Amino acid sequence: MIKEVIVVEGKDDTVAIKRAVEADTIETGGSAIGPVVLRKIALAQERRGVIILTDPDHAGERIRKIVAAKVPGCKHAFLTESAATKKGDIGVENASPEAIREALARVRSEAPEEQPQIDWEDLMTAGLIVHPRASERRRFMGEVLGIGYCNGKQFHKRLAVFRITREEFADALRQLEDKGV
Repeated sequence: MIKEVIVVEGKDDTVAIKRAVEADTIETGGSAIGPVVLRKIALAQERRGVIILTDPDHAGERIRKIVAAKVPGCKHAFLTESAATKKGDIGVENASPEAIREALARVRSEAPEEQPQIDWEDLMTAGLIVHPRASERRRFMGEVLGIGYCNGKQFHKRLAVFRITREEFADALRQLEDKGV
């Protein structure tokens, strides 16, 4: 049984989570998260802790940001777009139990904002911004680091928030280069 409560978007996501692990969930009901749901999430965070596992799409990221802003200290789990896509539909409900367990095994905790270890120059040098294949490279790095895919500015912020070390970054970059991405 996972101690924390997992925040998901809907009922089908809850079904997918329960196929993969024994856990309790709170469903946001989509991106129009109301105050009642946010109070439930805050109570769960206070009593047991919360893991946010939303779809790897724009709406899922919006929900993740809303919950994280309103309920500080949440943990984050990320599914890759490929692991959560079935017949062109992206969502937690499409992920295999193995993919869900892997995402939950790589949960990241937010840290108070501090001076990032990886700066913009590092991102440019690594070809993660201002590069013809920057988007593809960030997608690969996000998967390896377990922080999900996002634009350059958000990627930089996630590196700091999830306290990605220079060593972790360098290791992921080596894997990216070994794959020829």
